[in-house]
Amino acid sequence: MGGSAKRPKLSRVIRSGARRYPKQVIASIRSRGQPPVVSIDPECSAAPSNPELAAAWLGHASVLIGIGGRWILVDPVFSERIGPRIAGRIIGLGRECDLPAIATTLPKIDAIFITHAHFDHLDKPSLRAIADPETVVVTPRRTARLIPKEFPEVIEAAWETPIEIKGLEVTAIRPHHWGARLGLDRRRGYNAYVIEGGGRRVFAAGDTASTEAFDPLERIDLAAMGIGAYEPWWHAHATPEQVWEMFKRIGATHMLPIHHSTFPLSDEHRDEPLERLLAAAGDQDRLIVGRELGELWQAPPAGEEASTTDQAEPLPDATEPG
Repeated sequence: MGGSAKRPKLSRVIRSGARRYPKQVIASIRSRGQPPVVSIDPECSAAPSNPELAAAWLGHASVLIGIGGRWILVDPVFSERIGPRIAGRIIGLGRECDLPAIATTLPKIDAIFITHAHFDHLDKPSLRAIADPETVVVTPRRTARLIPKEFPEVIEAAWETPIEIKGLEVTAIRPHHWGARLGLDRRRGYNAYVIEGGGRRVFAAGDTASTEAFDPLERIDLAAMGIGAYEPWWHAHATPEQVWEMFKRIGATHMLPIHHSTFPLSDEHRDEPLERLLAAAGDQDRLIVGRELGELWQAPPAGEEASTTDQAEPLPDATEPG
């Protein structure tokens, strides 16, 4: 995995949880927990019909990506609240921002990629809301049974084992994280994904602490990387500065920042992750795209891109932050 981050002191973790979770549990009990209001429209006017490379951040870790003429979703979570269902109610964290318009009416989805089984990444109500027998779901090892039965084709992707999904070449990579859903199911897998189609390559990092595991990646056009939920959880979620360093070592062309400003998972202010990322990027902040919730970013045509944008400067000798 490439190094390991030191765990925070237990006292900090306890204080962090005590500041948020009791209020969230009370709000959960009072909430009716309405199902996600989201639909699929094959004629969706907000998304091009044959995307070469496009992407939109839909909130938290949810990303809509168009690549090689296909539309895919990564970790779709559209519910107002996430967590286990107890006595008919979702007991967990509430959403702090509305769904963007593009998330409420999606184009036809060819494939869904789940990075791991945590409730903020694998949300069963959201999956049921967009279920389609023609949509393939790709998920880590030992998680297929968590996917709603409305999806007849579910593929468990093992690390470093390429597979083909509707003309897309997919390889799962091991991030620095874990996959347990309820704490004791520690044997569940957890993935990052490289997805290639139409000559374009996208990297969906999922959740990860700082790691050198992604350094060998090449020719990445867009890297969707989590930048939030690090305080005090930096042993599981990289800080914005660490994310920028990982991005530079990959040498990708663009970054789409995700996993921030949606659910109150951690102690940092909701605006802080993006502000710190932009500060770390400095004069290369033009490489950070899709910053606004629901904004559909489209890459320039492949022939034009080399002359209109730079890649992040690789740092082959950079060391992982401690």
